[in-house]
Amino acid sequence: MSAVLIDKLRALVGAANVLTEGDLGAWEQDWRKRSRGKALAVVRPGSTQQVAEVVKACAAAGRSIVPQGGNTGLAVGSIPDESGTQVVLSLQRMNAIRGIDAANLTMTVEAGCVLQTLQETAEKAGFLFPLSLAAEGSCTIGGNLATNAGGTQVLRYGNARDLCLGLEVVTPQGGIWQGTSGLRKDNTGYDLRDLMIGSEGTLGIITAATLKLYPLPAAQLTAWAAVPTLEQAVELLGLAHKRLGAGLTGFEVMGRFALSLVAKHFPTLRVPFIEDDGVPYCVLLENSDNESEDHARARFEALLETAFEAGCVSDAVVAENLTQAHQLWHVRESIPLAQAEEGLNIKHDISIPVSRIPAFVEQTDALLEYELPGVRLVNFGHLGDGNLHYNVQAPAGAHNGDFLRDHEARINTLVYEAVRQFEGSFSAEHGVGSLKVETLEKHKSPVALEMMRAIKRGLDPQNLLNPGRVIRI
Repeated sequence: MSAVLIDKLRALVGAANVLTEGDLGAWEQDWRKRSRGKALAVVRPGSTQQVAEVVKACAAAGRSIVPQGGNTGLAVGSIPDESGTQVVLSLQRMNAIRGIDAANLTMTVEAGCVLQTLQETAEKAGFLFPLSLAAEGSCTIGGNLATNAGGTQVLRYGNARDLCLGLEVVTPQGGIWQGTSGLRKDNTGYDLRDLMIGSEGTLGIITAATLKLYPLPAAQLTAWAAVPTLEQAVELLGLAHKRLGAGLTGFEVMGRFALSLVAKHFPTLRVPFIEDDGVPYCVLLENSDNESEDHARARFEALLETAFEAGCVSDAVVAENLTQAHQLWHVRESIPLAQAEEGLNIKHDISIPVSRIPAFVEQTDALLEYELPGVRLVNFGHLGDGNLHYNVQAPAGAHNGDFLRDHEARINTLVYEAVRQFEGSFSAEHGVGSLKVETLEKHKSPVALEMMRAIKRGLDPQNLLNPGRVIRI
């Protein structure tokens, strides 16, 4: 049966685009290299029609499909299981930009388009596509939408969901839903677009999308500020909202230990204020202005002056040019890489109401330090939208692998229970994948879980698409 299916797939997409031998690690191993599966085949269709035909062939053979974009996810949601029976459907060949509608401020692209390519194409046309992630040089827009990716500009522009006006989707039965018209108003029943976004390939396969574009800002300035406490970081955020309004497009917080790892593992990077032991947190702010650089700088400097007077900023630097701004952002984006250099760690992608983040961190830090003396907490993230990457590193000198084996489950329980107490979410932007299926079942209400299962059973009764991910039926 497997040989018959593989022959059929080769006939559909070409033998060169059905991979069964050699090193398939790029498709079978997850981004963090913590899991590896085994595929029956990796299939690389070149068109939406080919995707539909592949789905029909797999459905007829009773083989499940794992849709995959750039394979940069952090929740093990886009690699096959270990059975060797699943077909990985890679959309990387489908990378065309179908067109830009300048009057409609939209751009229609295929799912395999790399995010950075999309950004650069929009910029050349005089527009901004604001979704920005550390993995933007590798991740694809289909995966970004399937996981409802977040990133550094969510507080101004929203998640991937907010940036999408329409989708083209292949259903689990091999039908093609064409919904890429780019309408901003279409009140004709259930919102199938929003249903597919964030479903992680379990309800349909996104093959193309129509996305929102924005005018390029006339100026974009970046500042790095030292703040005495997280409470004062939240106070600075409030001031920034008041003074900059929609011009505030980035607000990142970084704990001292997180930044110390960057200084340790990437010594060529200059980390502002890292030599000052009295700086427990730093904030990275971005101000986008539609008027001029002088106008942007005057507003930024007025904000920082007010913040100094209020005592919520103890020191600050404003980038003088684009190169300096990129250097500051590079420090922030290097934190996950520096943490990986330090060794295996326990990651938490959580969201908490912004006003309650200081209390959450104070309480949970103390709890973990009591339960596991010497544990090191790597706390950073998108404070502007309430999303923290609250990660846990083994005590200095401890064996990282042993630490994960012995303590990961307990630490996850402690952190997620604290998140529940503070009315937050255990997954802010990384999704559920296979890593957090059990966590979802513990933390979602029975009513919500049954609604999700009913949707999955209704759209994918064969459980063909990405089974075992997000929700178990």
